[in-house]
Amino acid sequence: MKVAVITFPGSNCDYDLYKAAQQVGGDATFMWHRERGLAGYDAVLLPGGFSYGDYLRAGAIARMSPIMADVITFANAGGPVLGICNGFQILCESGLLPGALMHNESMKFQSKDVFLRVERADTLFTADYEAGQILRIPIAHGEGNYEADKETLEALESEGRVVFRYVDSSGEKSEGANPNGSWHDIAGITNESGNVLGMMPHPERAMEELLGSTDGIALFTSLVASLQTS
Repeated sequence: MKVAVITFPGSNCDYDLYKAAQQVGGDATFMWHRERGLAGYDAVLLPGGFSYGDYLRAGAIARMSPIMADVITFANAGGPVLGICNGFQILCESGLLPGALMHNESMKFQSKDVFLRVERADTLFTADYEAGQILRIPIAHGEGNYEADKETLEALESEGRVVFRYVDSSGEKSEGANPNGSWHDIAGITNESGNVLGMMPHPERAMEELLGSTDGIALFTSLVASLQTS
C-alpha cells in the first residue's frame, strides 16, 4: 500500500500518521501541500494540526492548496482518502464531505481520551472492527462540533454514513460523552461512495499500549486489507 501523507503549514500529526501507516506495512511518503500529482498512490491521508493557523476557519485555506485539486480528483475516482481532525475539517471545506466543523460547544480546546461506537463495520476503513464495538481514542481539537442542515443529517443517518459516534464507556449516549457538542454525536462520516472518511478523534495516536490504547490499529489494517482485495 503506497500512501501519501499530505503536509500543510501547521500540520502537527503528519509524522504520527506516517508511522501508523508504516506500522501496518504501508509504504508512506510525505507530500508537501504545494506538490502535485498522486499517480501511483493507493491512499491519501490528511493529518491533524492547525493548517495555516486555522485562520478564517479551520481548513479553509488548506482547501485551496495546490495538492487539494489532486486529492479531489483522486477521491472522485474512488481512491481512499482519510482525513483526521484538521484533515476532516479540510475535507468538509473542500466539499468532499458535507457539513462543517464548528467551535466546540464549550468554546474550549478539548484534549483527552473519548469513547467511540463503531456504527459501520463494512467500510474500507472499519472492516477489522465489529459493529457496536467501543473504542478508546484520543481527541485534541477546538473546532470539532460537527454541524449540517436537517436534510444532510437525515441523509447521513438513513444512508448509514455515520461511521463513528461519541458514546460513554458502556456504549450509550450520556451527558459528557460528547466532547464538543457535535450534532447526533457524530465523530466520523463517509461520503456517499464510502471511499472518503473524515473523523475528529486520532486513531494514529492509539497504536500502542504504551500510549494507552491500540484501538486505532484496526482502522489502518482495514484500509490495507481493503486495498489488497480491491
